[in-house]
Amino acid sequence: MEEGPQAASMDRILQEISAVGRKLEGMDSAMLALTAETRSMRLETAGFQSQISGLDQRVATVETQVASWTDNGQELMHLRSKLTDLEDRSRRNNIRLMGLLEGIEGTDLTSFLRDTLPKITWITFDPPLEFERLHRLGPKKQDGNGRPRSIIACLLRHGQAWQLLQAARAQGPLKLGTTEIRLSADFSKETVDRRRAFISLRPRLRYLDVKYGLFEPARIACDARPTTMDRGGKAATIRKRRAWGTLSRGYPIEQSGEPYLESD
Repeated sequence: MEEGPQAASMDRILQEISAVGRKLEGMDSAMLALTAETRSMRLETAGFQSQISGLDQRVATVETQVASWTDNGQELMHLRSKLTDLEDRSRRNNIRLMGLLEGIEGTDLTSFLRDTLPKITWITFDPPLEFERLHRLGPKKQDGNGRPRSIIACLLRHGQAWQLLQAARAQGPLKLGTTEIRLSADFSKETVDRRRAFISLRPRLRYLDVKYGLFEPARIACDARPTTMDRGGKAATIRKRRAWGTLSRGYPIEQSGEPYLESD
């Protein structure tokens, strides 16, 4: 009678031990799976680290290339500036004549300009004007209508070209009969574009009573101090200074130091 309950108790203990064993086996399987997953994550992390290292190297290479491109760009801009300067210098003996009617020169443009330019500028040249090259710009117009083509005249002597330009500046439009003739220096396209950038600036400087001058090839100098002159006292001063502030924000004007402006 006593062996029955004891045997039943032992069976329960054995069953519980067996259940614990099965649970431990399950935990072992879970641990193995977790270990395998951890190993896989380590491998993936190592792969990520390798990729990051490769990206770091590529970024460093790109930064080096960008720095090289920046240096090359600055050098290119410097060379471009020097090339423009050389081109402008090569044109120092050139003058551009605008407004001279087509065909008025007859068959000998050289002789015509040698005789005409001293007359319209009131300059006596000794020795007489000599030209290396003369030509009109662009193809000849078939119908003969519209604005006459400009003439590029390359003089043998730079001093004579300078005298002609000075006379044109002092006298304004020159007269050949009833025709207005304009003379200007001959610059490269880049310099012409830079000088054109000042066109909208000059009327505003005049409104502000700011003295200025345009110098070759593309530099404008001005007195960066707005004055009222005789235009209305304190109210005009305030208005002009406000306008000057707006103007300064719109253009590369230095109000201190060297009062020179250069077109971008």
